[in-house]
Amino acid sequence: MQLQAMVLILAVLLFGVKLTAWFLTSSLSILTDALESIANIIAGGVGFFSLLIAAKPRDKGHPYGHGKVEFISAAAEGMFILFAGIFIIVEAISKLFEPQVLSRLNVGIIMMGGTALINYMAGSYCVKEGRKGKSIQLIAAGEHLKTDTLSTLAIIAGLVLIYFTKIYFLDSLVAIIAACFIIYTGIKVLRPSIGGIMDESDMKLLGRIVKVLNEKRNENWIDLHNVRFIKYGTTLHCDCHLTVPWYLNIREAHQEITLLKDVIQQEFGTEVEMFVHVDPCLDYSCRICSKQNCAVRKHPQETRITWTVENIVLDRKHRPGS
Repeated sequence: MQLQAMVLILAVLLFGVKLTAWFLTSSLSILTDALESIANIIAGGVGFFSLLIAAKPRDKGHPYGHGKVEFISAAAEGMFILFAGIFIIVEAISKLFEPQVLSRLNVGIIMMGGTALINYMAGSYCVKEGRKGKSIQLIAAGEHLKTDTLSTLAIIAGLVLIYFTKIYFLDSLVAIIAACFIIYTGIKVLRPSIGGIMDESDMKLLGRIVKVLNEKRNENWIDLHNVRFIKYGTTLHCDCHLTVPWYLNIREAHQEITLLKDVIQQEFGTEVEMFVHVDPCLDYSCRICSKQNCAVRKHPQETRITWTVENIVLDRKHRPGS
């Protein structure tokens, strides 16, 4: 939360620097970068507010917590970026055939270079901390800052070219190119946030979970299927069906569920909420069961089912050859 507040303060400061650089140079491409920073400020404010909400504990009205607000915040940030890019293109086209003489470009180039360096360092740190804390909002903010750096570098390159060639209509062309890149970034930020709002499966996350479960599989976990993972804020929710030996009592079956939860929690370092339906093994389960010294085994093990993203989500028990 403190980091998001720093992002907001940084966005305001850098916007002031870019606005000053535009005032000194009259460069439309610098104004483009400054206008894009307004989206940073608005998105930073929305992001900070969303983290305040997401940090609230679950309550009667929100049994799954408030973490989903991060998806809404990231979607808003994507929309802000998208609209800023469209606005910039409209403005740049209107100025394309009426180029304006630019002044003090050397000063503007130095000032823009400073903002690019600060943006990249701040963005990289936000992405790192966001991945560590599993915060989609911080990751989105960090990626936005890093993208802002790339667009600023492109603008600096254009300003250097204009400085030496004195071809001033290039200023509008650079602004249009930068705006296209901004629009692409907005779409890229918007896409996963909408998926999160729609409870779309995170296949990358599921792949990581499947890998861990295969590596740390307990012999009492005969089968695992109908698996669903949803991440809200810092909480990972899991629904699944776990097949265990039919003769385990309730306490022993619960211990297997706790072990399953611990394996996931140790790997991802986050709060895990498990809703597990326990199934008893059936006759055909013996053929995929690797449990040693089973006193009631009716068939020898024929194969070991390797869990994959494709077969672990199916709503059916695994059999030999499936």
